[in-house]
Amino acid sequence: MNDDIQFLKELQTELNTQASDCQASPRFWVIMDYRKVPGHEDYDSGEYEYFHNDGDHVKFESFNDLKEFIEEYYKEEIDDELSWYLSEGDFEYLWQYIIDNMNNDGYFSSVFVKEEEFIVPNTMFLTKEEAKSHLRLNHYHYTSKAHTYAMTAWRAPKVERLLKILSEFDFDSLKEQRK
Repeated sequence: MNDDIQFLKELQTELNTQASDCQASPRFWVIMDYRKVPGHEDYDSGEYEYFHNDGDHVKFESFNDLKEFIEEYYKEEIDDELSWYLSEGDFEYLWQYIIDNMNNDGYFSSVFVKEEEFIVPNTMFLTKEEAKSHLRLNHYHYTSKAHTYAMTAWRAPKVERLLKILSEFDFDSLKEQRK
């Protein structure tokens, strides 16, 4: 019981001294992360992603990625013309050659993508420090852009009441009552 009271007192101190991150009370923290989703090149800021998908998905992020893939998996098909494209160092030229001459099976493809932010499901923290700690300890589940994000539990009277109790209650009075 004393450990629980001490925990509540420490939580109260943290709740009452942490930054609000410009959010009204009652506030809580989540993890905000980013992902790439299909976009529309006429309306969104983004980029094309290039890939080969024959059941195993391989994404090409550079000329060298694409060149190495062709040299490893399509070495029998490298003729003088393809060899020239492989030596040029220009991703777009090589990609167009592959689409025009090596894509009868449709495995090579591209898609326009944009980056969007999203609140990671199943994350909810009473304190910013707890959210930051979670992110440090579980960084491998998130992108390098992931960060804490403060939110308001708008129109949540039970959450508001609970946080008010945690922020204002005199936990030392519980110790006195037990004596």
